[in-house]
Amino acid sequence: MSFSVGIVGLPNVGKSSLFQVLTKKQVDTSNYPFATIDPNVGVVAVPDPRLEVLTKMEKSAKTIATAIEFVDIAGLVKDAHKGEGLGNQFLANIREVDAITEVVRAFDDPNVIHVAGKIDPASDTATIDIELAMADLSTIAKRLDTLTKQKKAGLDKQQTSELALIERVHAHLSDGKPVRVLPLTDEERSELKSLNLLTIKPLIYILNVSENQVAASRAETYGLPPEQTVVIAVKVEQELADLSPADAAAYLKELGLSASGLDRLIQTAYRTLGLVTFLTTGPDETRAWTVPSGTKAPQAAAVIHTDFERHFIRAEVVSYPDLVAAGSWEMAKTSGKLRIEGKTYVIRDGDVVFFRVSV
Repeated sequence: MSFSVGIVGLPNVGKSSLFQVLTKKQVDTSNYPFATIDPNVGVVAVPDPRLEVLTKMEKSAKTIATAIEFVDIAGLVKDAHKGEGLGNQFLANIREVDAITEVVRAFDDPNVIHVAGKIDPASDTATIDIELAMADLSTIAKRLDTLTKQKKAGLDKQQTSELALIERVHAHLSDGKPVRVLPLTDEERSELKSLNLLTIKPLIYILNVSENQVAASRAETYGLPPEQTVVIAVKVEQELADLSPADAAAYLKELGLSASGLDRLIQTAYRTLGLVTFLTTGPDETRAWTVPSGTKAPQAAAVIHTDFERHFIRAEVVSYPDLVAAGSWEMAKTSGKLRIEGKTYVIRDGDVVFFRVSV
């Protein structure tokens, strides 16, 4: 199961440089069901220190991290929704991703011209927000026009409900507000899904700062929400990519950082998408698997193999901390830490699972 994040931004904000560094972390796609990768798509491993611990404990022959796709999308310019620049191509690509990361420039470099002539993160984010909202408004307006015409011939109950929803979304977008902040029920979100609205997608800001700013910069300083913002110095990430793990750790410590910007970005994207990781381990391999939060055991089993859902019997589950404390699967079982769970069990992050299925 793949999840994708689109990287967007104005020209010369460091977007493509960031993507180039990300692709240096690209995993072997043969381990994943989405093996055909376009040139502008990188499949990146999600950092998870639990994998190394379980691999050593079980003496696994292989270790496979879960992964997330990053898609580099053509630079956005003002009036892209009207077709300026690569507007139409840009909008077509971004509609396919699960979340959007918006690279915002805060670094000052006289050798890199800013498209607006000055460094102004707030103005840059406003430009992109407007472009996405206007593109959505165009999509909604077309659907509103269709339903309004159908209304003359009479609408059924479902169409009447949809018309009321579309009118509400249209008014919201007309005020320049993204759909993600509009209160919607699960049913309403489902109704809008086929429209592939851009501003309903989760949004992460990447604040690209200079090397001497990276440790001290705060999202609030630039008017960005802290919970949705990752501060990165792309130049630092480029340097880290060429260092050994030991040298990279020393460099991060020197900069006053606990983790690389890329690792923090990947983890933030994973969290923003509402994903959880469950683990499987044994002599053959230790592996992390991605499922949406709220996934039940049979559907989680299907991520390993589609037949597992149909043939599901039960899940044998040990939490990661309990398994590490026990020292082995057998010791966890002996000490009563192993639980037998059925079809209604909801998978939790950090569950180490063995699925029992019928042959």
